[in-house]
Parts: sequence; C-alpha cells; structure tokens
Amino acid sequence: MKSMFPFPTVNLAKPLGVKFKRGNDGAAYVSITDPRLGNTDPRIKPGDRVVAVSASFGGDVWEARNFGQVIYAIKTRNGEVFLRLESRGGNLDVFENLDETEEQRLWKEDRTVGNYSAGTKEVQLRNYDSKKRAEQERKDLFNMALSRFKAQNVEEVALIDFENVLSMEPPNFLGDDFSRVTNIARVTQYNIACCYAALGQVDSGLEALESALDSGFEDYAKVRSDKNLEKLRTSPRFKTIIDKYDEPFINEAAISAIKNIFSFGRKK
Repeated sequence: MKSMFPFPTVNLAKPLGVKFKRGNDGAAYVSITDPRLGNTDPRIKPGDRVVAVSASFGGDVWEARNFGQVIYAIKTRNGEVFLRLESRGGNLDVFENLDETEEQRLWKEDRTVGNYSAGTKEVQLRNYDSKKRAEQERKDLFNMALSRFKAQNVEEVALIDFENVLSMEPPNFLGDDFSRVTNIARVTQYNIACCYAALGQVDSGLEALESALDSGFEDYAKVRSDKNLEKLRTSPRFKTIIDKYDEPFINEAAISAIKNIFSFGRKK
C-alpha cells in the first residue's frame, strides 16, 4: 500500500538533535527533535518513521529494518548521517500500548457504572499473557545476541540485537527493589559497550558503559578487568567514568591533600 505521507530526506552532521524510539511495530521513529541537543532539520517531526539510513561507512544507504539496526548505523557512522523519513503528520500512536489503552477504557466504563465487568478481567488476562510473551521474546533475543557476540566476528549483528533488546524495556517498570530499570537492561547496556569496544568505536562504547553504570550495573571489578573493554580502558575518559561510580581504594586526591598538609611550613 502506497503511503499517503511524503518521504523527506536529510543529511545531518553529528551530534544529532534527534532522538529515536522503538514503535510498537519494532521500527525506529523520531521521538524528540531539539536543536539544543545537536543538528536537526525543521522537516523532521516526532512520530516520523525512519525508512532508510546511511551505512556505517561509505556512501551506501540501508533500508531501515528495525530500531536496533537504525541506532547501530547512526552511532557507528563516520561523517554525516543520511535519513529518509516517512512523515506521519505528528501522529504518535506508534508509541502507545494498545492493550493497555483498551484496558484503561474498559476500567473507566466500569467505574462509571460501579461494576467490574468480565470484559475488563478478560483484557487484563490477555495483557498479562502478552507481557509474558514479550518478556520471553526479549530474553530469547538477548541470549541470541550474547551467543553471536561470543562467536566473534559477528559483533555488528550482536550489537543490533542488543539495541533491540534495550528498546524493549517495559514502560513504567518498577522492580521489587524499587528499581526503575530491569536487570536485563543493565546487562544489555554493558554488552553494548563490549560490542562497540570490539568494533573500535571507543566513544560509543564509553557512552554505553556510562549508561550501564548509571542504570545500576555494579560489577566494577569486571568493568576494570574485562578484556572485552580493553580498548575503552585506553581512553582517559574511562578512568573518569568508572571512578565516578566506584571510588578507587587509593584516593589520589586525598593522598595529595595529606601530603600538602604534612609538607606545610617545611623549608625548601
């Protein structure tokens, strides 16, 4: 079926002032466009679907197959990012959870008449089953990505899978420990950092690592010793990032301060 909307094309230098989000169909859609964040284009609107994106290198253009592939292409791109978009007139329904919308509608109707109907219960049970299937699908995709990463030489494919796993984070999650982030998301962010390191994409790897630490990944010993992050540890930024979350046992600043105290008043 031919789209009724135009397909604008743009070339943007990084950093982009455009953020993307996974739609309920698995594709990549524009969620935010803000010139304060980076480069953007007035033709780009929230809700627009990415239909093509520039390849990581060279002049090739990839058909946008899913959210993870689009994010991978953008993050690993050297030079300007080419995007072909389907303009959707600002329609944001791709971000809605349709099952929950139906449940909310029935709940409001039941509250109006003072009953808890069989329809509401049926929708709740269906939503529960749907969430369980989505959770299992996410775990299966995570395990597949992990296997691909361990197999080596397929880090790019693993990275795309991990980005898709991350995009499947359930909205409004609240864990038993009141965490707002699932454990699989923390580990996935860490694995994304490992993938970027393997591909030599140090800046993107450090960004992913910081996101993992910020989300609650606390295996600091692994971060400091994992051979998969070896390339990231060569960057001066690595120490700044890890020390922000895991203060080193020997605090160099404190030692320097103590030395200054004991050397105060000494003749040189």
